[in-house]
Amino acid sequence: MLLLNSFLFCGIVCLISQLILDNTKLTPGHITSMLVVLGAFLDCFSFYDKIIVKVGGGALVPITSFGHSLIHGALAEANSMGIMGIVAGMFDLTAAGITSAIIFSFLFALIFKPKN
Repeated sequence: MLLLNSFLFCGIVCLISQLILDNTKLTPGHITSMLVVLGAFLDCFSFYDKIIVKVGGGALVPITSFGHSLIHGALAEANSMGIMGIVAGMFDLTAAGITSAIIFSFLFALIFKPKN
C-alpha cells in the first residue's frame, strides 16, 4: 500500500504541475519555485512530515521535498545555534544535492556542445 501511496503522491504533484503549465502562462521555472515554496510552507507547520509518514519515500522525490529539506534543516539549526544557524542548517541537509547538481552540470557542459 505504501508503494501505491508513493506513486499516487508523485503523480498528483506532476498532474498539478502539468495542469498549471498547460492552463497558465507560467514557465517551468515559476512552477518549480512555487513547489519549493509550497514544500517549505508545509514543513513550517509540520504537515510535510505527516505526508512523509503516510506516503513514505514518494514524498521525498518531487521538488517539494527540496523546500522541505531547506526549512527542516534551517529550523533544526536555528533551535540549537540561534539566528546564525538558519543559514548553516539550510545548506546542511541539501549540500549533497546541490553539490552533485553543480558537478554534473559542469561535467555535462564540458562533454556536450550547446546548440547556439
